Amino acid sequence: MQEIAQIVKAYEMARKQGKKTSLATVVHVSGSSYRRPGARMLVTEDGEMTGAISGGCLEGDALRKAALAISQAKNKLVIYDTTDEDDAKLGIQLGCNGIVSIMFEPILDGAENNPIISLSNTISERTPSLIFTIFSKDHQKQLGTFSLSTLPSFIKELIADDISQVIDSRKSLHKDLFFEENKNHCFIEFCEPTISLVIVGAGNDAMPLAKIAAVIGWNITIVDGRLTHANKQRFPSISEIKVGKPHDVIDQVFIDERTAFVLMTHNYNYDLSILESLRGKGFGYIGLLGPASKRDRMFSELVQKDIVFTDYEKKKMFGPTGLDLGAETAEEIALSICSEIMSFINNSSAIKLREKLEPIHQV
Repeated sequence: MQEIAQIVKAYEMARKQGKKTSLATVVHVSGSSYRRPGARMLVTEDGEMTGAISGGCLEGDALRKAALAISQAKNKLVIYDTTDEDDAKLGIQLGCNGIVSIMFEPILDGAENNPIISLSNTISERTPSLIFTIFSKDHQKQLGTFSLSTLPSFIKELIADDISQVIDSRKSLHKDLFFEENKNHCFIEFCEPTISLVIVGAGNDAMPLAKIAAVIGWNITIVDGRLTHANKQRFPSISEIKVGKPHDVIDQVFIDERTAFVLMTHNYNYDLSILESLRGKGFGYIGLLGPASKRDRMFSELVQKDIVFTDYEKKKMFGPTGLDLGAETAEEIALSICSEIMSFINNSSAIKLREKLEPIHQV
């Protein structure tokens, strides 16, 4: 979602500057590829790029294809066959041993379907959403990108069951479609909201955690009781700052299953009160900085106050927080914490990729 938000922002800036733009989208991958379907990049007519569709090897050629789509004012599908040794002659040299299909859509003012508006619709609220990209490998007509609200009604009827399946499984899928006597493909992309990280504590060790989370693209909130610590001067990349007593500030934080809390004030009573306030709030992750003995003491004291977390909630609570990466410094610890949060909320195993038997990307 963060990449989509950046693309929408870049488009608005280009529009203000009077620049023409094109949207490049990975719509299908067969074999291995650096980016999976749904990866996007916005290209302006003067070559500025936002987002990415590969590890950097496709972008040069994509600039030329995007410029062609802009000049012709027409959607285009380009298929890069990286299994073909001739790709080196073309100057692409992906080395991924896969076939990558990319849709190029010029953004035309006044067009019936503006793909950027479709993308913008998906990030207007903090809820899961769907993006539809309809393309054909058999003929030149490429319909392009739609949100659920802009998807043509006849297509919506054709894939009604598939839409329900994607929503229920929370997994994207490809669907073959036949209309206008042609074979088409529809990539139905399930989009989760960006992870929200609530850092409880504004000490020096919270600063690298906020920096790493910002680089990843998460929404970041700082919670602390000290105005001297919780401020924009110390945390310039965060979204919000909440200063106050634990029960008061938690009521001001939007919480859902993609909201992660890391309790690291180094004030035992403040962290304990925050933990107490989170019971029944539907959080996605809670990390407790410090040893397991601190965690056990906290739970014991809460039980004495008749505050008991459910088994489901306990599965989402980690103390000590972070993966075992051999971390020592504040920066290394921050990396291990972000890694665990990302792995857990995305329901990933966090194993070494060389030990993974199935494809890295399932779609």
